Amino acid sequence: MFMAIPLYWGSQGNEVRTVQDKLLRWGYYDGYVDGIFGARTYRAVRRFQERNGLNVDGVVGTSTAQALGMASAASGSSTQGINRAGDEYLLARAIHGEARGEPYVGKVAVGAVVLNRVKAPQFPNTIAGVIYQPLAFTAVADGQINLTPNKDSLNAARDALNGWDPTYGCLYYWNPATATSKWIWSRKVTLKIGKHWFGI
Repeated sequence: MFMAIPLYWGSQGNEVRTVQDKLLRWGYYDGYVDGIFGARTYRAVRRFQERNGLNVDGVVGTSTAQALGMASAASGSSTQGINRAGDEYLLARAIHGEARGEPYVGKVAVGAVVLNRVKAPQFPNTIAGVIYQPLAFTAVADGQINLTPNKDSLNAARDALNGWDPTYGCLYYWNPATATSKWIWSRKVTLKIGKHWFGI
């Protein structure tokens, strides 16, 4: 899919509609999904950029489009919400931010949870959508998502994308020593890897 970027105030069409739909589902946009890039869309894009460590300019350029999980001319086609070129690196960044002190299998497990969410109907259907879903991951909230992933994190992302799921389908993980969400304790724990508990 070739995407006509950048998208900015005054742009119209299906790509603007896609941006609005994603931002609406993720809690950044509160207007109509009408395909017209106006003031509400501009403000929503800026909120998304600010929250996710992007250049805050209200324009959907290459980096913002990638963070939104939108395929661009350079990134190839996407199957089942997974785009190998951009998604592998984004997944590696999430793994590095969330699990860099964990054993290798624990890193792969964190990547697998993200991919399991992509496939689950109650979550966004792209890797970027899952990672940037508001309040879903601590590494996004505290900016650690922006650290450069190391070789282990890159390899773990590749292994997860290639189908290794040490969690056997888990949708959640947390560190019981640092978890602040009371809701997470309602999840059924199915296994423990390193400092993380994994559950459904």
